[in-house]
Amino acid sequence: MLFDQDVARNAHFEFGANWQSFLSVLDDKRIAEAERSLKTMLSLETLAGKTFLDIGSGSGLFSLAAMKLNAKCVHSFDYDLESVACTQELKRSYFSSAQHWAIEQGSVLDADYLHTLGQWDIVYSWGVLHHTGKMWQALENVSPLVSDSGLLFISIYNDQGRQSQFWKQIKAFYNKGFLGKMSILGVFIPYFVIRGLTVDAIRLKQPFLRYEEYKRSRGMSMMHDWVDWLGGYPFEVAKPEAIFDFCRARGFLLERLKTCGGGLGCNEFVFRKGYPERG
Repeated sequence: MLFDQDVARNAHFEFGANWQSFLSVLDDKRIAEAERSLKTMLSLETLAGKTFLDIGSGSGLFSLAAMKLNAKCVHSFDYDLESVACTQELKRSYFSSAQHWAIEQGSVLDADYLHTLGQWDIVYSWGVLHHTGKMWQALENVSPLVSDSGLLFISIYNDQGRQSQFWKQIKAFYNKGFLGKMSILGVFIPYFVIRGLTVDAIRLKQPFLRYEEYKRSRGMSMMHDWVDWLGGYPFEVAKPEAIFDFCRARGFLLERLKTCGGGLGCNEFVFRKGYPERG
């Protein structure tokens, strides 16, 4: 993830440590699901001939997916050094000799750094900008990185009003120290598990099948996403229409929207910069 340096000196979630743990459960099925989710949201069967910028690469899974979809060039960066290490580990494992996959540390809030990157056919930042401490500035900084007729694929936490404020307080307490972390995990992880078992029992559904099904959602891990949710701080939110208006004012047209149903979680947006490509 990519933090404001002022925020980074204070309480924040160790995203990289969580991603290091996620790599222990990463397998071919999860990678294939990550590829599928990219193809679906971008409405592309291949990224051949496309350049791909991964802002806040985290585990590196979606940079890897872009490589496997034959992107012409992939550039991954993250503020968190452990996340950078995760992405480098995936490159060593799958594309060790690839010259067209670059990985480095960088911040989406560093305008000088971003200026060196140029423009990209696809700019991808899933679940990142709302953790910077300056979400709107981060989104402003991302806009010029998209080439004309290029795609911007982002996801942002849905604004749930009081519920969002409640979770912000939970996340802040999690990051107060070891006691806060253990307290939050000790309360909410059992609650999430028991709630899932109860729902499955009511629906006469096989217990724990939900965990396998979750893998088919972007190839992610439910347990690691729970930890990310509980600890993910800084934490900002926005209503879909606010993101839409912000991007439209900067010359982007909405091509695809996937909401979280008005509840907690992320809304996903794919915008095209300028007018749609003509066949």
